[in-house]
Amino acid sequence: MKTISKTILFTLVFISSSFVACAQNQEDKKTTNITKMTYKVQKTEEEWKKELTPEQYSVLREKGTERPFTGEYEKTTAKGTYHCAACGAKLFESGAKFDSHCGWPSFDDAIKGSVIYNRDVSHGMIRTEVVCATCGSHLGHVFDDGPRETTGQRYCINSVSMVFHPDSTAKK
Repeated sequence: MKTISKTILFTLVFISSSFVACAQNQEDKKTTNITKMTYKVQKTEEEWKKELTPEQYSVLREKGTERPFTGEYEKTTAKGTYHCAACGAKLFESGAKFDSHCGWPSFDDAIKGSVIYNRDVSHGMIRTEVVCATCGSHLGHVFDDGPRETTGQRYCINSVSMVFHPDSTAKK
């Protein structure tokens, strides 16, 4: 009986470690390693702390997240462009925004070249982190459960990581 139990235990450990290794090998090809990146806008952490609010610093520089359904832009429907709150780079057009009911602003696409994707294995999950391509600030995550009629992507982005610039041609 003890031999069978040890064999079963060994088999279960082997199988579960194989699943973990397999999942880690399924890394999305579009992800990069943030530690290898050099960004156009570079500042010390002290400079970022002086320029950003404590909540912005927590999200943008420490990879935090704002509470769901509390962000300034979660329900925004105005026409315009969303920019990085840290460096001002354009990130998302309002036409890509949709209501996913997840508690954070959601977009089905980013402006080409505006974001970089990183593998995120924090909190016991494997996700794809989205960072600003200009300064490397954390914006949120992207998932494959967005609208199928467009890109199929759902960029789940913290409001505090963005600044909205309304379209000057939009009716007021």
